[in-house]
Formats: sequence, C-alpha cells, structure tokens
Amino acid sequence: MIFSPLLSALQKASRSVEEPLGLVRLIIGVFALLGTLIAVVVGVITEPRMLELVGALWAVYGLVVGVTTGVLEPAIDGFFQLMANVGLMRAGGGYSGIETLAIRGHPQAAAEAYAERARNPAERVESTLRRAALLAGPLTEPETAAVEVEGLRSHPLSGRDDFRVGLALVDLYDHHLDDPGRAMAELRRLIDRYPTASGARRLRAALSALKSQRFDGTQPSA
Repeated sequence: MIFSPLLSALQKASRSVEEPLGLVRLIIGVFALLGTLIAVVVGVITEPRMLELVGALWAVYGLVVGVTTGVLEPAIDGFFQLMANVGLMRAGGGYSGIETLAIRGHPQAAAEAYAERARNPAERVESTLRRAALLAGPLTEPETAAVEVEGLRSHPLSGRDDFRVGLALVDLYDHHLDDPGRAMAELRRLIDRYPTASGARRLRAALSALKSQRFDGTQPSA
C-alpha cells in the first residue's frame, strides 16, 4: 500500500511536471556553473576580484529558481486549473452528475458514464482516470483499470497527462495489484523522462520510500 508520505510526494510531483520553467532553471544553472568555472580560473591565475563574480552568479540563479518555483509555477497552475474548470462547466456541469451516481451507490453506472465521456478526445485522460479509480476501488477490477490506463498511451499525451497516467499506474500497481516492481519501474520512467521538472526530486523521494517500504521491511515515518 502507498503510505501517505509517498502518496503526498506523488501528488506534489504531479503538479510540477511542466517543462518550460524547468528548462529555464536548467539553462540558468548551466550558465551559472560555466561562469563560476571561468571566474575561478581567471581569479586564481590573474585577477582575484573575479571571485566576487561567483557569489553574484549564484545569487541570480537563486533568484530565478525562487521566482519560477515559488511564484510563476503556482500562478500558471492556478490559471490553467481555472480555465479547465470553466471549460468543464461550459461543457455541461463537469463531472458532478457522474460523481453523484458514485456517491449514491451506483459505481457501475458512474463507470459507464465515464467511459462514454472518454470517447471525447478532450476528456479521454480525465474520464479514464476517474473511471479507473472506480474500477480499482468499489468495483474491485484493478486489472481492468490498469489495462485502460495503459491504453491511454496509445494516443498522443501532453507532458502533464503522461505524468498523471504514470502516477495513476504507480498507485494501481502498488496499492491495488501488489506489484511494487512495476510501480518502481514506472517511477523510474517518469524520473528519466522528466529530469528537469521540479517534481523530479519528489519522485526520487517517492521511489526511495517505496523501496524502503517494500524491500527494507520499514515504513516511511508519518
């Protein structure tokens, strides 16, 4: 079972997958590193005052990381979440009607409704992931859920959607199918594919927690 620290890490990582700002941080970091090397070499050989440039370079890098991670990414995430919610409401009330079916004890009907919505390419990922949660939970069909979530990869996926699909598979394999090996393989795939995403660090922590939980005989502390 995925314990709360691991699940929390995965959820935070899923909100940090967008690549453009990660690329900005990577580029600035490369320039800061190169500038540091040049400044150190010049400072040691000819001009000691060049060493003062090192502090300035890393101050700029810290500022960029702070602004992108603490300000721009949350603002962008919030904006796109707002736009997505507006779009769903315009489409006819979002998923509230289907959720009501599930809450009232009709998970099979809700799952079928999600399957119908998944025929729309714009809603395929969201509807399939919601349906998978019902299949793996109250309908006790986790194998079917895993097959359907895996099937999403037969269509082109954005980076965010690919990330969400991967995290859903991690949960299915570890929590519902008792297959930690495949769960860890999926985590490694996400880490390798999105090494510059700010969530990569959280994914590595999640992978370490899963290894400890499954193979070291210990549980992550709450």
